[in-house]
Parts: sequence; C-alpha cells; structure tokens
Amino acid sequence: MRHQKKTIKLGRTAEHRKALLANQVCSLIEHQRIKTTLAKAKAVRPLAERMVTLGKSGSIHARRTALATLRQKSAVKKLFDDVAPRSAERNGGYTRIVRLGQRKSDSARMAFIEWVDMAVVVEEKPAEEKKAKRKEAEAKPTKAESETVTPKQEEPVAKEEKPAEAPAPAEEPQPKKRRWFGRKSSEQE
Repeated sequence: MRHQKKTIKLGRTAEHRKALLANQVCSLIEHQRIKTTLAKAKAVRPLAERMVTLGKSGSIHARRTALATLRQKSAVKKLFDDVAPRSAERNGGYTRIVRLGQRKSDSARMAFIEWVDMAVVVEEKPAEEKKAKRKEAEAKPTKAESETVTPKQEEPVAKEEKPAEAPAPAEEPQPKKRRWFGRKSSEQE
C-alpha cells in the first residue's frame, strides 16, 4: 500500500526529478502549453500551481522562492508579470490536463498541460504559414512549363502562315537505360 507517499518518482533520482519538473514548469510558463507524458503532467501540476500562488502574492520573498525552485530569471519574470495576474480571481486550479492518447513509439500515454486562463496559443500560427507556402509553391511554374509557354507565344505567328497545321502531340519520355554491373558500355546499347 502507498499510504502517505505523494511524490511521483518518475524513475529518477531526487535531483534529476527536481530539475526535470523545474524545466517543465519553465516551458509551461514560456509556451502556455506543453505536450508531455501523462505521468509527468500529473507531477508538474502541483509545482506549477504552487508557482502561480507565489506569483499572486508578488512579494520579494515569493519572487526569490520561485527563482530558487525554477532557476530561470526570465521564466520567473513572465510568471509574475503575465501568468499570475491572469489568475488573480481564481482560488486554485490554474492548470488543466488534456489527455491525447498513446504515443506511437512506446505507447506512453500523452497529454497536454496548459493554463486554464491561457492567452493565445503560439503553435497554431506556424501551421497556417506552412499552408500558405505550399500554395505559393504550386502557383510558381516549373522549368518545363516555362519552356512550353514561350513556344506557344510564337505559335500564333506560325499559324497565320500555315492555318492547316495541327498541334504536335506531346512526346512520351524514353525509358531510362539501366546500367548493369560487370557489363561494358558497348554491350548495353
């Protein structure tokens, strides 16, 4: 029985676990949402909520305590300036865990952990830009198309001279010649 054993150990030593959780909370503060395993998300949640509670008090002592835990000045600054004021009216429950299913490689259960009062998610904007780039790539003509465009401009002049001529059918590509090892080039032809 696991009575009074609240620490989720995650198969790591105490120092490794503290560093891992601190880095996860810093990433959560920076990106507003992180994708991780369900066990890590459940371990990160209490620490993240404790940091928001420190951020809500806003004192120098709370800032130093958060810095001792998180070890990143930029994350502590963003926590006290952005994240904690958004949750000022809330009495707890600053994070939510959204289960995603299993990872393909090792079937680990995955989840998003995110702030309940989250601002705009940064991850969605690059996806729209990628779609736009694909459309631009399709719109540009390739070298073969640009070569066919220039003769077409010259064709109306040729048609005026000889109106009975039909357009030539497109040539089929010749099959690629294969080179076999051990044969000389004269034998291939």
